[in-house]
Amino acid sequence: MRIGLGINYAGEFNDVADEVLDLEKAGLDIVFVPEAYSFDAVSALGYLAAKTDKIKLASGILQIYTRTPTLTAMTAAGLDNVSNGRFILGLGASGPQVIEGFHGVPYDAPIGRTREIIEICRKVWRRERLEHRGKYYQMPLTAEDGGTGLGKPLKLINHPVRERIPVLLAALGQKNVALAAEVAEGWQPIFFLPEKAKDVWGDAVAAGKAKRDPALGELDVYAGPALAIGDDVEHLLGFVKPHLALYIGGMGAKGKNFYHTLATNYGYGAEADRIQELYLAGDKAAAAQAVPDELARNVSLIGPKGFVAERVKAFEEAGATVLNVTPIADSKDGRIKQVELLRDLI
Repeated sequence: MRIGLGINYAGEFNDVADEVLDLEKAGLDIVFVPEAYSFDAVSALGYLAAKTDKIKLASGILQIYTRTPTLTAMTAAGLDNVSNGRFILGLGASGPQVIEGFHGVPYDAPIGRTREIIEICRKVWRRERLEHRGKYYQMPLTAEDGGTGLGKPLKLINHPVRERIPVLLAALGQKNVALAAEVAEGWQPIFFLPEKAKDVWGDAVAAGKAKRDPALGELDVYAGPALAIGDDVEHLLGFVKPHLALYIGGMGAKGKNFYHTLATNYGYGAEADRIQELYLAGDKAAAAQAVPDELARNVSLIGPKGFVAERVKAFEEAGATVLNVTPIADSKDGRIKQVELLRDLI
């Protein structure tokens, strides 16, 4: 298994880069740069490409609505170039709160758009003259499509380092997960619970793999547990619960919250209802307290070495190939130590 880590999108690039350099030496395989309503991910990824030598660099995630498909392809090719072939294109739909609230564009047809975007990206990377007549994207735009009719099929001027840059999809719903298993090199779920993963996502993954091009290779699965290895770390579950409460309780209205549905599918329906009720009422602290210890523990790697080793095995047996961890530590040295401890267990 490989180890990944997502940087804090609220941090400063210079400070983060210094820490990533040390994490690279500690054995970190992949660093993810998120993009929410923060600084853009591309600036940080380019900066990290110049600062690092071996570590893989992944967008985690670029939102599918905020760039044209061809700009996404150009950006990925550029980042792959400056990193000497170390870039992984993480894509995802984000959610209506960010896409409509911050960007002011409609949140519609995430599955259809994602499929077309990946198809377009791969044509661009192969330097084909771009002709695409999809439901959501048309290149060139004709007069019938609302354009001037003057557009011509063009191909990328530069020669990419690779004509197939790995694509990672962040996906949660059944159809999105099936799409990831069909067309992407990697799939990033959220709150991956090994013992329940097959029950919740097994059919979707199988359906996607049945249509998968063998040239894509095996599907990488990027689980994202919190990490704290030690003999007295049980209390650190308290750092995981607010994050779970935010998503289960606050990421969407009642009946329109993907993460609430996931917790329900994991068998925590009543608890998810209570978390959402408290969170939407404004009592975030109580919502966090309502998150079951069992749920927080089972989606995390928090405990003594022996326990974490058992959980790593459980993640691996459930199909995870990358542990994209969030070390719980109050210093850079502490976070690096956690990665070193995990590396020794893998």
